[in-house]
This record gives sequence, C-alpha cells and structure tokens, in this order.
Amino acid sequence: MKKTSLKDIAQKAGVSTALVSYVLNGKEKETRVGEVIAKKVREIAKELNYQPNHLAKSLRSGKTHTIGLIIADISNPFFANIARVVEDEAKRNGYTVIIGSCDENADKSWDLLNVLINRQVDGFIIVSCEGSENQIQYLKERNLPFVLLDRHFPDIQTDFVATNNYKASYDAGIHLIQSGYERIGLIAYKSEMYHMVERIRGYKHALSDNNIEFDSNWLKEVMFETIERDVKIAIDEILASDHKVEALIFATYGLAINGLKYINELRLKVPSDLAIVSFGQAEVFDLYYCPITYLRQPLELLGKTSVEYLLKKLKNPDEGMKQILMEAKLIARDSSMAKSAWLTE
Repeated sequence: MKKTSLKDIAQKAGVSTALVSYVLNGKEKETRVGEVIAKKVREIAKELNYQPNHLAKSLRSGKTHTIGLIIADISNPFFANIARVVEDEAKRNGYTVIIGSCDENADKSWDLLNVLINRQVDGFIIVSCEGSENQIQYLKERNLPFVLLDRHFPDIQTDFVATNNYKASYDAGIHLIQSGYERIGLIAYKSEMYHMVERIRGYKHALSDNNIEFDSNWLKEVMFETIERDVKIAIDEILASDHKVEALIFATYGLAINGLKYINELRLKVPSDLAIVSFGQAEVFDLYYCPITYLRQPLELLGKTSVEYLLKKLKNPDEGMKQILMEAKLIARDSSMAKSAWLTE
C-alpha cells in the first residue's frame, strides 16, 4: 500500500505542499494560514492516514520534536491532570511528550533525566523533587532547554511556572479564622522544597496577623514514604494536644486523602469536630459526605504556560528568563462552614 505523502494531501485539499507542511508542523499561525484551511488540511491528513517520517525530519532539522516531562507523582490527580494539559498543548504545537514519574525520588528523577537525554528530547518540563538541585544545575551547565513546573528552587535562577504557595496557604488560614476558628493545625510534608516551606510560612503568618499564638503542636510534618502511618500519628498528636485544634489544613491532596480516611475511622464529624481545608482538587472532595473546601490551583494555565515558555526557548535560545507565580483560588465548601452556622443547627 502506497504511503500517503504531503503532495497527496495538498492535491486533495487544493493547496500547496508547503502550506500542508506548515499546518502539520504547527506553524499555521506564523505563516498566516487561515483556521478553516488548516482544519481542512488536518482532516484530510487524518482521512488519508498520513504518518510523518519523524526520523527523516529529525535528521534534517536536528530536532526530534519531543518534550521530556518529569512529574513528581503520577498517582496524584493534580500531576496526572497537568500532564494531560502539557501533552495536549504540546501536540497542538506539533510536539510529542514522553512522560516519567519520579515518585518524589531524586535517584529515580536522575535516571529519567538520563533516559530522556539519550532519547534526544528537544527540551524538558520538570516538576522537581527534593534533592534534585544538582540535576537542574546539570541542565543549566549544558545549556539544555527546560522549564520548572509547579516547584522551583529560589537559589537557582531558572525559568519556572508555579503557584503562589505562600498566598494560597495564607488565604486558607484567613478563611478559617474568618469562619470563627482559632486553633488551626497544618499537616505538611517534612521537606526543604520551597513550595512546602512557603505553605508553612503562609499558614503561620495568617495566625500571627490575627494575634493567634502559634502552638508548635499544631504543625505536623510527615514523610512521603510513610505517609499513611505518619498522618495517623500526626492527627492523634494534634487531637491530644492541650490546645486541641478545631480546624485542620492539609498541605497536599495526598495528605488530605489519608487524613480524611483516618478522621472517618475516628468517627469525627466534619466540620463540627474538625473543620477541613486542603490543597489540591479532585472529584473525591465532592464525594465526601461533607464537601471539602480546597485551594484550586490554575492547573490548565500552569500546564499551558510551561509549554509556551519551553517552545519560546526552543525557537530562540537567547529568550530572556521567564518566571511567574499564579494565584490559587479558595473554593469554600461545607467542611469549613462558619462555626456560627453549625452551632445553631
């Protein structure tokens, strides 16, 4: 069976071979090809089952039109969804994405990085894990294009797209305080990663700005590797404190899921026994008997912007450094309703 060529598509579409090439390489905007024509070309290419010769193309251009995406934990819906956004946006621009999950492990992250380098990807989008600073320095020293997504290292100047974690955590604390809660706890990961440090800092400042004296027993830091056990211990210790908390912030989705499971085992009622706010967003928060208040990070914008920044670097290696912090939005639900509301029920 004869393989479909650009010429075949061009003849059926009634356009030039060059125009077909522009469209199928995602360059229709640069070359001012109309949307209607571009759509027609893509539909005909699909109809004729056109398969581009990536090897020949990469040999000619020195580019593979692939992006390496390393994420921290594929089991976390936030990262799974952001990977989908990155993949879709890259595809729209003519790139394929190779995805790897390092499971918050620096050694695994390093292995993935080497695999992707050997695959000759054109650039990287990376959700860094703790202890991976040397990997970022390695990429910088070799002038390999990359953008950090969701997490970055303040001491290393790089392109990054992330959430304003300090502000998000601060907003969570203020929301609970305005809802009538004062003894507010936080369960976070024991980590030196900047996003986690900022979430703890924002929480503490929300308390101090409202003249609430922070009790060290209210803050618990757990290990990722032993999350289920550590979250149970953390909740037991927080509830056993002389100044027992009446509200709790979970610094990640994973912490919240383990925490809510244990809160159910203890038969605690949300929010009357314990009000809840969590980072992360997932359908499970809607399915809980008491819908969970959460901080919605601009997932789609984060993913799309990371691809945009990387593609600009690939087209122009001298492109200036781009760094952006995006705002999370607190979605208030029943799990943090005002004390006055449920006290009168």
